Amino acid sequence: MSDDNNNTLPLMGHLLELRTRLLRSLICIVIIFLALLYFSNDIYAIVANPLVRQLPEGSVMIATDIAAPFFTPIKLTAIVALFVSIPYILYQVWGFIAPALYQKEKRLVLPLVISSTTLFYIGLAFAYFVVFPLAFYFFINTAPADVAINTDITKYLDFVMTLFVVFGFAFEVPVAIILLCWTGITSPASLKKKRPYIIVGVFTVAMFLTPPDVFSQTLLAIPMCLLFEIGLFFARFYKPRQSNDEDQSEQTD
Repeated sequence: MSDDNNNTLPLMGHLLELRTRLLRSLICIVIIFLALLYFSNDIYAIVANPLVRQLPEGSVMIATDIAAPFFTPIKLTAIVALFVSIPYILYQVWGFIAPALYQKEKRLVLPLVISSTTLFYIGLAFAYFVVFPLAFYFFINTAPADVAINTDITKYLDFVMTLFVVFGFAFEVPVAIILLCWTGITSPASLKKKRPYIIVGVFTVAMFLTPPDVFSQTLLAIPMCLLFEIGLFFARFYKPRQSNDEDQSEQTD
């Protein structure tokens, strides 16, 4: 058999495995979506609760599109199904990349997979329980006295989903720091020297990613700064992969 065929067969095998794992992840999302579909209105009520509790007496949420009361909760349910499926999706990712890792790297990567999932959910919880009540209180109480606050359910969903995604991924900062140091792109010592610039950059990013109020910006920037320090601490335990490869070659020799 030619070298071209030898190279093609493993590649096809990897592509088939990737397709299988993507299909499994999609099936998982669909199953969870179907299981939650009956409760779609209840799920929307839970997500809308931080705003509803802050609305003035007599104010309600509205739908400006006739189909919005039907499709908006279903859209939210699909997003929730995706969020709930993240651990299984990451498990499939782990199953795909694990065979290409050394045993030592597996012991390092598995905690990253688990911690990234946990941090994402912590970011969602932080947004829901801390950011939303403060942000909605600020928006409602700074509105002009003659303005009736009746929020459209579709626009509200878009707003909160943006914040969910922003805070979910913002809490991945420690994992990102570790990966940058592990791949040799940077080092903990270099990041420490650049700390003042990074802090300024964090507050700048928070300004663009959050609503135009100081509370939301601060509530995003401060956790990101703390998570940056956590990432620096744990990055010390992850030697650059080049060093790991050299150690492995020395052990082989």
